[in-house]
Parts: sequence; C-alpha cells; structure tokens
Amino acid sequence: MTELPQTAPATVGRGAPVLEATGVTMQFGGLTALNDVSFGLTEGEIIGLIGPNGAGKTTLFNCLTGLYSPTAGTVALRGRALPQDPARVTEQGVARTFQNIRLFPSMTAEENVLVGRHVRMKQSPLSSLLHGPRFRRSEAEAAERTAELLAFVGLPRFADELARNLPYGDQRRLEIARALATDPAVLLLDEPTAGMNAQETEATRQLIFAIRDLGVSVVVIEHDTKFIFTLCDRVLVLVQGEVLVEGTPDEVRGDPRVVEAYLGAPPDEIEAQIHRGEQDA
Repeated sequence: MTELPQTAPATVGRGAPVLEATGVTMQFGGLTALNDVSFGLTEGEIIGLIGPNGAGKTTLFNCLTGLYSPTAGTVALRGRALPQDPARVTEQGVARTFQNIRLFPSMTAEENVLVGRHVRMKQSPLSSLLHGPRFRRSEAEAAERTAELLAFVGLPRFADELARNLPYGDQRRLEIARALATDPAVLLLDEPTAGMNAQETEATRQLIFAIRDLGVSVVVIEHDTKFIFTLCDRVLVLVQGEVLVEGTPDEVRGDPRVVEAYLGAPPDEIEAQIHRGEQDA
C-alpha cells in the first residue's frame, strides 16, 4: 500500500463549506426520518456521523447523493445546489460507498475501478465507434489511473482477480478505489470498517487520512466510536433524525446527552444502576 500519514492534521480548511446541507428534512408518509438537519464540510476536513440504529444516518447520505429527494431543505457543493440525480451528483464531485458492499462480483478488481472512472471519460460517439486516437488516449489514461488507485488502496496484485474472490476487507478497499476513480471533492463512507478486525480497521483509518491528504473532504458513518474519535476533526450525533450534538471528538465524547442517546438513560442513572449492581454482587 502507498505510504500513509500516521496522524490527522492539526488544522482543517476554513472558509466556505465544500458540501453544505441546510434544513434537510426527509419524510416517508407519516414518518420523519430526518428533521431540519444542517451541517457544513470544509476543505480538508473529516466529519464523523454517529448515532443509534435508525437515527437517519444512511438516509442523510441518500439525500446528500441524490438517491432521495429531501422533503425540504437543500444540499449544495461549493455553493451550487446538487441535482436530485445520483449520476449527476457523482459527476459534480460527490462519491460514496455503501453499508452493504456493492461491487460487480463477476468483474475483476480492475474492471470495477474502471466502471467508476467512466464518469470522467469524455468521448464522442464517433470516437468510441471508430476507436480513434482520442478514444485510445482516454482508455490508456483510465487504465493508468486505475492502476494508481489499486496501488493506493493496497490491491495492485488483485487487479485481475474477480471481486467476489477478494477477502472481505479487500472488497471494502476496492469499493473505496472505485469511488475515488470518479475524482470526487467529497467522499462519503458508510460504515467502512464494518466486519473488520483491529488490524484492518487501523489500515482503513490510515487510508482515510491518505485520502484526506489527496485533497478530498470526507464524511464517515461508523458505529465504532473509538474509530470515529481517533479519525475525525468533527463529529455529528444524529438521534431520531435530528442533530443532537456537534463538536470536536472530545466535546462529543464528554457530552452526557450522547451517553444517554446510546445507553438509553441519563449518565447519573446509569452510574446508579452500576453502583446498585456492585452492591448486589
């Protein structure tokens, strides 16, 4: 794998957000999955998105990427509203991975990344049909970029391997490589360490740092709060479709509302229950 930085930077970008969600609300019939969610992602920033199951995290990702059309609110990239069309959102610079891996299992690792690269391959129908110089140049550039990305995520030896034959952790990295092939300004990662062991989780953390160092801003959904708190510049906690807390990892980790949201009772009540349990023992 490409040599990766060991720590996050001390500072992140300032100024206007790269990606900004304003008042995003998503309703499904009588169910409100998101209610007035707002946040901004700046240049060079890694944001963590955490919360209990059903909090609305993946729904928010779906709204950010055009898979869902919000009932209310806006999503903008560098001040321009994003279209409600996933393909066009990707073209404009927002890429994502999914909670459940969505590779093409019967295609090789190289072919999977080339699929992502397709959005940046601009060819006329005539050039594609005749395989003219422009077509051949575009194909060569795509192949070169694909090889670079497979090396970047640590998978160069698997270029010709079918995606379904790769180990689970490598499939996760391949999906990230495919997303990076679109040349995104913003990368959304939905539970990138789910099912991984400690070594694979650490490798993923370092890979995300390296992605940030390429100039890509990142938003990560993850249930592993230790992973989030050692990775992110800022953390948002979603509970029942609303932003409960937003702040640095230290601020969020020490907020009693976060403890209550995850454990279902106020911190002092939890402490009392533990104390009673110790006495009963």
